[in-house]
Amino acid sequence: MAGKFELWTDKGGDWRFNLKASNGQVIATSQGYASKASALNGIASVKTNAPDAEVVEIE
Repeated sequence: MAGKFELWTDKGGDWRFNLKASNGQVIATSQGYASKASALNGIASVKTNAPDAEVVEIE
């Protein structure tokens, strides 16, 4: 089973999403978005931009 995005509204009314691994562990959490459409755009951005994202170690 592949990972999944979960989309919800928080107590303040902002839209947020989690990216969960196939074992149910949260591996990424979004910022708050003012609209559902903006949150969906954030998900699309992660899907598009993350496959080749560089790993940078900060010391």
